Amino acid sequence: MKFVFASYISSDTYNDPTAWLERIKAYTGVLEAVAVNHEVISIEQINYKGDQIKNGVTYQFRKFDIRSYFPLKLNLYIRQQKPDVVFIHSLHFPLQVMLLRLVLGRKPKIIIQNHAEKPFTGIKKRLVRLAERYVNAYLFASRAMGLEWITKGNLTSSKKIHEVMELSSFFYPIPKETARAKTGITATNAFLWVGRLDQNKDPLTVIKAFLKFASVTPSACLYMLYHTEELLAEIHQLLKDEPNAAAIKLIGKVPNEELIYWHNSVDFIVAGSHYEGSGTAVCEAMSCGCIPIVTDIFSFGMMTDNGNIGMLYQPGNEVELLAALQQTQTLNISAEKEKSLAYFRSTLSFEAIAGRIGAIAASC
Repeated sequence: MKFVFASYISSDTYNDPTAWLERIKAYTGVLEAVAVNHEVISIEQINYKGDQIKNGVTYQFRKFDIRSYFPLKLNLYIRQQKPDVVFIHSLHFPLQVMLLRLVLGRKPKIIIQNHAEKPFTGIKKRLVRLAERYVNAYLFASRAMGLEWITKGNLTSSKKIHEVMELSSFFYPIPKETARAKTGITATNAFLWVGRLDQNKDPLTVIKAFLKFASVTPSACLYMLYHTEELLAEIHQLLKDEPNAAAIKLIGKVPNEELIYWHNSVDFIVAGSHYEGSGTAVCEAMSCGCIPIVTDIFSFGMMTDNGNIGMLYQPGNEVELLAALQQTQTLNISAEKEKSLAYFRSTLSFEAIAGRIGAIAASC
């Protein structure tokens, strides 16, 4: 089959195609895996025009005026590629998708992938529902996330909803001693947290539970990597005069290419998110064999096989997180790490995602 991947969003601040593809490699890895068995074109809209072929994917950098609700030129260009399958990113563009169907005709399949957007209200909700008849399949990181769109009246057919992770990880296991030589981690019980210091990621609940855990497990340390600092002042206040404050290591921002060493320096990844469209940090950690201790939200439920991999706790529930942390002391760490890595490879890897996309495109 011939796939054309496209979006109704442009990123004009980028003018270097190589830098752009590097920035979105957690996603382009999916395209390159699809390209092993299919022809793949990806239309990229940055401040550059030209073509690049990389790992079997033809990246076509083009500039279209997509500020209109009716981007006819882009849709006509997609038709010119003579696709069997058109893969559109985000449910934000129901009018554009309806026009795309009119331009394409009936034969090509249209698949839309959710990218963290939640069900809409008002006129947009009605437009998404109207556009559904023109779409063959919707991909969500969790089927439960897709079913919520039906519950909220945005979509009607559960048959069109499919569970497919939107991105993956290029990281892989390396010896812990090699990784720790880079990170300097020495703690026997080392845990990692990666994310923004914002309310949604909820680092305060994580820290409060971990401080109690550290009070009875002196060897425990939580290393926190973050690239925004919204709650940093509150965290410092929380740790002020706290007898177990040394258990919390506020590392800060780390270059993405160095994260492989951090994930391989620890046995556990901790997350406190109240909502995620997927969960990049947890996915990257699992690709290195980390055991997830994460919130029981739709996306993490899928990523952990409903808690069969690692442990789930309710968002914001300090007591449940503390109980999960305490359970780590009786786990067979090697066996649990192998389970995490095996599940990543079978379900969350680029190859697994590409296989799902190919199967859905063939059957929808």
